[in-house]
Amino acid sequence: MPANLSPEYLDAEKRLKAATTAEERLSILEEMLSVIPKHKGTEKLQAQLKTKISKLKSSSQKKTATAKHTYKIRKSGAGQVVIIGPTNAGKSMLVKALTDANPQVSASPFTTHTAYPAMMKYENIQVQLVDTPPLSPEFMEPWYPDVIKAADGVLILIDPSGIDPDPFDAFQCLLERLREKKIDFIKDDRDPSLISLPEVGWSLKKTLIVANKSDLPNASENLEILKELLELDIDWVPISALTGAGLENLQKRIFLMLGIIRVYSKIPGKKVELESPFTLKRGSTVMDIARAVHQDFAHNLKFARIWNKNKYDGQRVNRDCVLEDEDIIELHM
Repeated sequence: MPANLSPEYLDAEKRLKAATTAEERLSILEEMLSVIPKHKGTEKLQAQLKTKISKLKSSSQKKTATAKHTYKIRKSGAGQVVIIGPTNAGKSMLVKALTDANPQVSASPFTTHTAYPAMMKYENIQVQLVDTPPLSPEFMEPWYPDVIKAADGVLILIDPSGIDPDPFDAFQCLLERLREKKIDFIKDDRDPSLISLPEVGWSLKKTLIVANKSDLPNASENLEILKELLELDIDWVPISALTGAGLENLQKRIFLMLGIIRVYSKIPGKKVELESPFTLKRGSTVMDIARAVHQDFAHNLKFARIWNKNKYDGQRVNRDCVLEDEDIIELHM
């Protein structure tokens, strides 16, 4: 049976011959495997491609296993959230939709080869999002677990509309690979410090499952099936990075997942500046904002006045008063 190779495949084949690095060859081979016609006439060719891909990934893992990796993403903004997921889930497109960054977006698998940080604006604060390479059964970057463990939260991005890769298998693979590295995921409103760990060295990450491409046919139905099959106590957020559907809700959920509040410091006799809030952990007190403003304020604080939407209108409060999101605090020395 003739192969009847597509123009996209033939173009990728030409680029493969000109490729100069193992990383570039791997990316092109993955692209060729994704676009090759799937029928009996290409079975041998498909097997050859899979063998080449496997050898390249194995070689890469052997090289990196012999070196020490201290790959870290310097945190910036009010919190750091890592986006993980299988191939072609749309991680880079989501980062592009939520930030001013311009990561490479492609329908080809394995377009992202390293961690890519970018800043997402939420109202008057910035949150750092980190795009990552796809996680597959065959390969995981050696530094991948460390980046996840260091983050304040995780978005697991899946594509419930597709069948290649199968979203259930892809999700199960992701969970298994990271649990092997002592990483597990919990609901976004839970406190990891209050949960008993299986053993020393485990890391529990506050997580949202983001179902991308929810605007496509069968996505909603497939999503409900996935929820039943996986039986995870983690919230699911349907979105479309392409159309923008659900992104505003996702931004709010990311903010809530970080467990932070915004507090405004007001100088007595002057108007409050609402564009540059201090960000503190939920449950912080007047003393915590005093320390954040300046260490001397904490030592010399006599009292504070507080304004907010629900309860206070300039009343005097003590140092132990617990703050809420968007409180305005006037510190008196």
